[in-house]
Amino acid sequence: MQQSRATAQQAIQHSVKLAQRAEALGYKRFWVAEHHGSTLNAGSAPEVLVAHILAKTSHIRVGSGGVMLQHYSPYKVAEVFKVLSALAPGRVDLGVGKAPGGLPLSTRALQVGRTPARKLSFDRLLADLDAFLHNQLPEDHALAGAVATPQPASLPECTLLGAAPESALLAARHGWGFCYAGHFNGDPANLVHALDAYRQASGREPSVALYAFAAADRDQARERVGALRIFKLHLATGQSVNLPSAEAAEEFARQASVVDYRIEETQPHVIAGTAEDVLAALDELHERHGIQEFVIDTPVAQFADRLASVELLAPHQQAVAA
Repeated sequence: MQQSRATAQQAIQHSVKLAQRAEALGYKRFWVAEHHGSTLNAGSAPEVLVAHILAKTSHIRVGSGGVMLQHYSPYKVAEVFKVLSALAPGRVDLGVGKAPGGLPLSTRALQVGRTPARKLSFDRLLADLDAFLHNQLPEDHALAGAVATPQPASLPECTLLGAAPESALLAARHGWGFCYAGHFNGDPANLVHALDAYRQASGREPSVALYAFAAADRDQARERVGALRIFKLHLATGQSVNLPSAEAAEEFARQASVVDYRIEETQPHVIAGTAEDVLAALDELHERHGIQEFVIDTPVAQFADRLASVELLAPHQQAVAA
């Protein structure tokens, strides 16, 4: 029997329950993503979800995976996450991503009034955000003297999410953590290049996000995951965007008013099977690449299946539930 789709209210309640269960099982972090204009996701404001989940848990770290910084004032993002850090000292993660998190019309609505000539590069936005977090704006900065408050006892732990060596180097430049988006770019060579770039530039260990799902048996796990696909829209400008369906990719192109594009259908790597299968695969990645922490993105829709997977994978302590 086909199960009905959860409402937005139910989806948010499920996220809270997952976070509470992950905390009880000893997971280190729980992250929520940012999506705009999607009827399939309720997480359009991760900072609000983070605040709510922090209030409903006691010690697990909670964060954004991530805030789509291109849409926002770095000053405001710094203020929001400083407030969160004052509410829950030592428990807040600020993850930041480059992607739009939605289709072009959502992006235009989020950036209304901002002309291309006034749009700052992502590198500049991240530099400003870091400066506002630490109250270290350069004296010659146009906003010198602006102070993001409050001043919490501890700042959020900051991580840049990306899938390229350039992102790894940018994270290292600002002293941020780096999480490689392996669920969107599983190319082994690119993974190695990005991890090595970050380690050499920062002297720190990166984390890796990937799709993983555990069930009672292998056939059940594979059936629940199904034919998961990512549709990469390649524009003539060189920009590429990951989307969940060919229809979404075509709609993105329509909203962007472009006709010169191609859609590449890819099958992302999903570690699916019994708990033993998944943990063995994670251990193998740890041994091969030295990965110390994994962000587990569970690619199934039904809450009961997601909860069961979180419970089955609980022995692997250095993980992030997402």
